[in-house]
Amino acid sequence: MEQITDMINKIDGWVWGWWMIVLLFGTHLFMTIRTGFIQKYTITKGIKLSVTKDTDGEGEVSQFGALATALAATIGTGNIVGVGTAIALGGPGAVLWCWLTGVFGIATKYSESLIAVKYRVKTKDGRMQGGAMYALERGLHMKWLAMIFAFFAAFASFGIGCATQVNAIANIAQGNFGIPKWTVGLVVGILTAIVIFGGIKSIARVCERLVPFMALFYVLGCIIILCINYDFILPAVVTICRLAFTPGAAAGGLVGSGIRLAIQYGVARGLFSNESGMGSAPIAAAAAQTRNPVRQALVSSTGTFWDTVVVCLMTGLVLVTTIMKNPNINADQIGDGGVLSTLAFGQIPVFGPIVLTLGIVTFAYSTILGWAYYGERCVEYFAGSKGLMPYRALYIAVAVIAPIISLNVVWTVADILNALMSIPNLVAVLLLSNVIVKETKKYIHNLDAKDYTPVPVVKE
Repeated sequence: MEQITDMINKIDGWVWGWWMIVLLFGTHLFMTIRTGFIQKYTITKGIKLSVTKDTDGEGEVSQFGALATALAATIGTGNIVGVGTAIALGGPGAVLWCWLTGVFGIATKYSESLIAVKYRVKTKDGRMQGGAMYALERGLHMKWLAMIFAFFAAFASFGIGCATQVNAIANIAQGNFGIPKWTVGLVVGILTAIVIFGGIKSIARVCERLVPFMALFYVLGCIIILCINYDFILPAVVTICRLAFTPGAAAGGLVGSGIRLAIQYGVARGLFSNESGMGSAPIAAAAAQTRNPVRQALVSSTGTFWDTVVVCLMTGLVLVTTIMKNPNINADQIGDGGVLSTLAFGQIPVFGPIVLTLGIVTFAYSTILGWAYYGERCVEYFAGSKGLMPYRALYIAVAVIAPIISLNVVWTVADILNALMSIPNLVAVLLLSNVIVKETKKYIHNLDAKDYTPVPVVKE
């Protein structure tokens, strides 16, 4: 078993090595240039469209419902614990690289969502399906690569989308309230079953209500902490920017690990946080009611803005200001993002731990729901509708047993599968970049245009 674990760890180290970080971040930069810095439209038009119903468009859920489902899967424990881990291992400079990954990742999220909508199909019962697998099959005629993406994404859902998230809920529930882990697994399994058996409409309804609440509640907690640490906000920003490029020390046990580690951990955590380039969120985007691909692509791209540019940045500032204010905290020796987050939110009397607990629980549960939908669509792609019931049963079973099993290997395997599903998706984005540019020029200044002719409906 030790040999198998060592081999898995070596594979994980290779697939998430520098070449993968360069491929993903390079795609972010390339698509930013190709789309004419689409980020400027995301922050203005995209946010407005995300709360506007497009009743003239064809689809299963509203634009906001699709965005909420994608955000539910994207905003997870990585936004809290992941940022803390990046700071502990890469120094405070990692926060800047994490933030930049989000800024440029908006272009990739826009691009992959655009082709997901453009090449989506319609099933016999009227459900819209799309994503990297359909873009690869219908846009590039690479069915074999589409099958590979669907296979890796489906199996990744059990790890990154389910097991690790339930385990996070169980740990915090037991640590703070003494609730047995097996009880947490059973409750989460039941709640998940109730929602996912209702399909995308059921998942979207829950996410539309849960996502705004959990994000607002967590952000308010961060704002309170920043008000408590207000004297250290400006010094923290200066420290983050300085240590992103040079090694050195700062107040409160903060140590810059140098540009290499700052980039490595900052970019890696940013990529894990917003999932831009992985091809997961576009699966939800394809179900949205929209009259043209650009309209929904802009809405989907706001997910990366909220997830990394806002939430992860606020988490980073909270942690760095807290460490600078409390010199007894030695971030690089603690090395645990969860511990750092607990210390930071502990500054709010009584309610601090509650805010952190509720944040982790809601973030994790929403991720479970979002990834359940991603997994279903991928299973249906390579196994047909007959594979849905077995998938749902297995997904719920994983949720039930996750709190009582060791997740080290599960997490590592999920990391590997995430990298492997990213490769086919990035192939689709890069090879279809001309299509993305063409569609963008056609609709970006006329988002209400109804002359969009979708790919002929496929009766599956």
